[in-house]
Amino acid sequence: MSSAVEELLDLLRLERLEDNLFRGQSRDIGTRFVFGGQVLGQALSAAQQTVDGARSAHSLHGYFLRAGDIEHPIIFNVERTRDGGSFSVRRVTAIQHGQPILNFSASFQISESGFEHQLPMPSVPAPGDLKPAEPLPTDVYARLPIKLQRWFGNSGPFEFRQVYPRDELNPPKRPPFQHVWFRLVERVPDDPALQRALLTYSSDFHLIGTAMLPHGISFLQGDVQVASLDHAMWFHRPFRVDEWLLYSCDSPTAQGARGLARGMIFSEDGRLVGSTAQEGLVRLRADKG
Repeated sequence: MSSAVEELLDLLRLERLEDNLFRGQSRDIGTRFVFGGQVLGQALSAAQQTVDGARSAHSLHGYFLRAGDIEHPIIFNVERTRDGGSFSVRRVTAIQHGQPILNFSASFQISESGFEHQLPMPSVPAPGDLKPAEPLPTDVYARLPIKLQRWFGNSGPFEFRQVYPRDELNPPKRPPFQHVWFRLVERVPDDPALQRALLTYSSDFHLIGTAMLPHGISFLQGDVQVASLDHAMWFHRPFRVDEWLLYSCDSPTAQGARGLARGMIFSEDGRLVGSTAQEGLVRLRADKG
């Protein structure tokens, strides 16, 4: 297994300190602060360890309260809010330096049958018909700050193939939607709880960036301030993150220095396996009061 995938799995395993108390580490992927998907995935991992294995997470909601410090561990305190006949609810507070950085809740359900329908998957090229992302020219890469070199490196645990690639260093204005195929680069254990934590982690890629497409801006620009404010996710059907998934995102609105983005995640055979929604801060630093 590649070092990047093994490192990601280690991040999500967490260290159990007490029955409802866990400790997690961080990975520097080139972001200024802890990557939001990481703390979401870790919070779900903590919650899952306090729930009967017959109950699977079907939804999660998180509010980002403070930026996370990459250099220090995160403590996850789980509150066992309710265990009913069919559903369980957990609340998780992620804490760093004595302060909460994330308020998180997740709901779990026993397996049940019922009515089914779904929206169809968008008609887009298959991942095998798309070229992998081209690496930056050597001279451009060498001029980037170390943080951005890490972000643009090809050693991450996920592979992404964009249906409509965009130059993030020189972004054009485009309609507020995008489609991205992604998968984990190595096969991992067939553990549904692990698969959900991994999908939660990866769901934070590309989502709020969709709200920036119509404005021709990128989080890589020094005068653009971007931060996730909240994140919601729903799990619909079984999936594997080490097989190709399509992330279909749109942004219906941006206003008040905030942008809203929504996503649907499909398996390659067209099953809708998950949905997401996120609001994020998107502002020019010069506009900051």
